[in-house]
Amino acid sequence: QLQLVESEGGLVQPGGSLRLSCTCSGFTLDYYAIGWFRQAPGKEREGVSYISSSGGSTDYADSVKGRFTISRDNDKNTVYLQMNSLKPEDTAVYYCAAKVSFYSDYVPHHGGEYDYWGQGTQVTVSS
Repeated sequence: QLQLVESEGGLVQPGGSLRLSCTCSGFTLDYYAIGWFRQAPGKEREGVSYISSSGGSTDYADSVKGRFTISRDNDKNTVYLQMNSLKPEDTAVYYCAAKVSFYSDYVPHHGGEYDYWGQGTQVTVSS
């Protein structure tokens, strides 16, 4: 059974850091592009960061560029989102998603392109 499981989020003070992980089971991560999305209360889901199946291409929403870093460890079947200099506006439920993509540098940006989703994890940035 194919599953994506995000690590536990949490409460972080403004300016703090948090690393989320997305562990994949039931499939080989090598063949999937991965995206991180988030949804704040009352707002639409938005893309945060993406990494190609090859790992050679990444992209970020303008709102997180320079603060967030996406990476992948295929041996551990895990993708990470390192979040630094967190702001209250980063508060949201964060989701990882996987799209079938064989040995490609393509970076899918739209949620509708993704085939599988995790259950989401809450990140709250507040003092």
